[in-house]
Amino acid sequence: MSVEPLRGRPAQIVRAVLGLLPAPVRERLLKHRETLKFLVVGGTCFVVAVAINYALKLTILGDKPVTAFTIANIVATVLSYVLNREWAFRARGGRERRHEAALFFAVNAVAIGVSDIPLWIARYVFDLQAPHVSLIVQEISDFAFGIIAGTLAGMVFRLWAYRKWVFPHPKVRLVEARPDEGSRAA
Repeated sequence: MSVEPLRGRPAQIVRAVLGLLPAPVRERLLKHRETLKFLVVGGTCFVVAVAINYALKLTILGDKPVTAFTIANIVATVLSYVLNREWAFRARGGRERRHEAALFFAVNAVAIGVSDIPLWIARYVFDLQAPHVSLIVQEISDFAFGIIAGTLAGMVFRLWAYRKWVFPHPKVRLVEARPDEGSRAA
C-alpha cells in the first residue's frame, strides 16, 4: 500500500506523534489517514472554539452561554474549512470551489445546531444554571454538555457529511484555470 507523503507543519506534528506509536497502531492509523487528519484539524479547531467560548462567556456574553458557544463554533468553522480543504481532504474534490464552500458552510450550519443541542437541553430543559445549581455545577455542566457532548455530536455529523456531500470524490481534485490561461485558450 502506497502512503501519500504528508506535507506542511501539521503533517510534521502528525509524523512526530506517529513515530512515538507502536508499528501496528501506526499502520492502522496511516490506513485511515484521512480520518486522522480530520481529527487533527478538529482538535485544532476545538482548542480555538474553547478559547473563544470562554473568552466570550467570561466577558461580554456571561449570561448567554449558547450564543458564546455558537460564535466560537462559527469562528472555528472558518478555520476548519481552510485546514480541511488544504490539508485533510486535499486529495478529494470534484466540485467547483464556490459550490464546495457553500456545501461546507451549509453542513457546518447544521453541525453547529447539532453541537448546541446538548448545552441548550442542559441549560434550559434540565435547568442546570445558577441560581438553581451552584456556579461550579453550572460550569461543569456547560463543559460536559456543550464542549464535550456537543462537539462530539457535531464531529460525527461533520465527518459523515464532508465525505458524503462536501468532498465526495476521493483522489479527484479539480484544478482551477488561471485567468490568463483561459484567455489564451479562447
